Amino acid sequence: MNELTKICVFCGASIGTQAIYQQTAQALGMELVQRGIGLVYGGGSVGLMGAVASTVAMNGGQVIGVIPR
Repeated sequence: MNELTKICVFCGASIGTQAIYQQTAQALGMELVQRGIGLVYGGGSVGLMGAVASTVAMNGGQVIGVIPR
């Protein structure tokens, strides 16, 4: 059985209207780091995508941003 090493996450470039959205994005980022799973995401530094990515990066996780042309 193959172990999950990376997960791709695409979510909003907006932070949303309720604090729970950002909190959940950050919790997802922490969970990825704790499980040793790298993040592949849309490459943005703002909104919910930015919240997940910055949480992973600030806690020593692997982050790969993909920005299509």
